[in-house]
Amino acid sequence: MQGDQVKRIVEAALLVADEPLSVDRLLGLFTEDELAPAGEAPAAEDSPDDETSPADNPRAVVRAALDAIERDAEGRGYELARIANGYRLQVRQELSAWVSRLFDERPPRYSRALLETLALIVYRQPITRGEVEDVRGVAVSASIMRTLLERGWIRAVGQRETPGRPTMYGTTRAFLSYFNLRSLSELPPLDEIKSLIEPALEQAAADNAGEEAEASEDGAETSNVVRLPTADDAE
Repeated sequence: MQGDQVKRIVEAALLVADEPLSVDRLLGLFTEDELAPAGEAPAAEDSPDDETSPADNPRAVVRAALDAIERDAEGRGYELARIANGYRLQVRQELSAWVSRLFDERPPRYSRALLETLALIVYRQPITRGEVEDVRGVAVSASIMRTLLERGWIRAVGQRETPGRPTMYGTTRAFLSYFNLRSLSELPPLDEIKSLIEPALEQAAADNAGEEAEASEDGAETSNVVRLPTADDAE
């Protein structure tokens, strides 16, 4: 099969997939013969060119197709993004303000308490709920932990070897995928995260200054909602 045809198939799969696709999953679209050069049979096992022959290195064929798709996307409104769990075609970040107008749903907004809890889990994982509360100085509501778990951003990764064996939490591949990250090493330093969040919190507080606050702790935990910043905001 010609390289252009492989590229078209890979591109079509990326367009219809509802989740990132790994090289292994893309390989599953083809038989070994289909990834051999057009008009040639797969090379024999004792071929001296086994390491470089496309017939015997189908991963190289798929990666070449991905590289071609990435080059084609340069200067366009979309890009090929490589994240923790594979590749996906997505709208470029700088165009999201316009594209979002197609949808009635507003971007999700999160409370300060949730942001602080998530940041502590991200940067200090594995960490227990009690340890998060010790750092924040206030109790972490069950609804915050439930939201983070339901979104798939955190998961239980073990139990601390202390009395009561509390559950330890860490981030997931879904967290990396949502924030367009390949690994946690791409996260901005914690000081930068703080500098991004504080202005938004101040603005949220100003917007809510004229509103009557609820007296309950839940009201305090869910006030001052802000958009969760991404790694792109630090650039």
